[in-house]
Amino acid sequence: MSKSPMKIVILGGGTAGWMTAATLSKAFKPEFCTVRLIESDEIGIVGVGEATLPQIHDFNKFLEIDEPEFMRATNATFKLGIDFRNWARIGDSYIHPFGIHGQAINGVPLFQYWLRALQNGHVSDLQDYSFAISACRHLKFDFPVEDDNSVRSTFAYAYHFDAVLYARFLRKWATARGLERTEGKVVDVTLRPEDGFIQSLTLASGEVVEGDLFIDCSGFRGVLISQALKMGWEDWTQWLPCDRALAVPCDRAGDFTPYTRATSREAGWTWRIPLQHRTGNGYVFSSQFSTQDRAAEVLLGGLDGAAQAEPRLLKFQAGRRQQSWHKNCLAIGLASGFLEPLESTSIYLAQIASNFLMRLFPGKNIDPKLVAEFNRLVDIEYERVRDFLILHYHANEKPAEEDPTGLWRYVREMPVPDSLTAKMETFRHRGHIHRYKDGLFAPPSWIAVYVGQRVLPNHYDRQVDNMDLATILEQMADVRQRVLVNVAALPTHEQFLNDYCFDPTAKVMLEDAVHG
Repeated sequence: MSKSPMKIVILGGGTAGWMTAATLSKAFKPEFCTVRLIESDEIGIVGVGEATLPQIHDFNKFLEIDEPEFMRATNATFKLGIDFRNWARIGDSYIHPFGIHGQAINGVPLFQYWLRALQNGHVSDLQDYSFAISACRHLKFDFPVEDDNSVRSTFAYAYHFDAVLYARFLRKWATARGLERTEGKVVDVTLRPEDGFIQSLTLASGEVVEGDLFIDCSGFRGVLISQALKMGWEDWTQWLPCDRALAVPCDRAGDFTPYTRATSREAGWTWRIPLQHRTGNGYVFSSQFSTQDRAAEVLLGGLDGAAQAEPRLLKFQAGRRQQSWHKNCLAIGLASGFLEPLESTSIYLAQIASNFLMRLFPGKNIDPKLVAEFNRLVDIEYERVRDFLILHYHANEKPAEEDPTGLWRYVREMPVPDSLTAKMETFRHRGHIHRYKDGLFAPPSWIAVYVGQRVLPNHYDRQVDNMDLATILEQMADVRQRVLVNVAALPTHEQFLNDYCFDPTAKVMLEDAVHG
């Protein structure tokens, strides 16, 4: 390792750029590495990713961010899961919770006991055993408790927030701690002739910025990883055909939900995300199965309140870079890959890539083994998220009358990756889900989507036969009752936010919107 600081240059702000900058600023002292972020306020950011996963709470905690302050600054609300409507069939509804479906009995997940009861004619809703789902249904919220014996310890939470405001919040956080921000546009990238590594960036102002490691957070443009280094793209459109999104905010109205809503539509799905000051909405659709005008009609026809702007169109392609780290350039965020926002994974993927970089931080002479390991870990994350998203589409039973465009027939009949086929076959056998060390989405998440999409195992874990059926039913009823009693004692989501993180002006605005 050189005694002089490693020079890190980040191109692009937005959520990915500022999360990466904040991570490095927190993790390493200036004498070890200097971080400079180049962005242009003239270049817009995507800024529609307003829903997150519980891992964002860990990220904020790592930065020692004050939660109420952050929530006020980003107009944030809490999120306990995602409500999926009309996915398997029109009229179906299920919630993917950030938590388990009931506590384990004798070390075996309650889901397996539920399967045995179901196969013996005792039908119940698996969702009734989830504390997070019950809280969603009753519009309640409070923080988890630390007592592992309590059902109130069986869930986690995330946030809905304005992604543009979150990037600004992190910018303020990082620059206050000495990070150098440069306003400017890159007009040229100089490569070292001997090895093709990036040597410097030339800005429109004429300044030449040199660095040891360059991090590309320039979004879909991929200014460094794609345009300069020509790193290829692995296209996953054959499995995830949605390639457009229309986004529009509307006035706050309707239920103040502690969850995101994803509703299946004729050519894709719409999202609804409640913030303190407005509701975020969008329609993710496939241009093969819908026109933009028809998509706008569907989106605007389903809003809770008055639209605050014209719908904004985003074009994208599902997939990832063939290598996210190449030479001395590392892509994070949309420059690295894109998987549609169905399970709110975009911010997580930027977060985990920043975490991998922190763990595998190189010296000035970059070790190829670190590069290979980073790419391996990133590939795992993308592939496992990809399979999880495909499952939502592939496991549908929509008949022709519920599928006017043919999208749902296409995704049901399309060949899927072998990795997903193996997962589905294993689950159908007796409800087993592989618990892997790395990668997003634990077994409870897969269970929620499998059951919600009407995919059920043929058998159950034979360990549950060690308990007689009457005792199983009694213990299941006890779990369900404890969930109901504890959820009933919680404040509403709106009440909790009023007390926790609303400033007076935001509170008045919310009450006017909700009650007036």
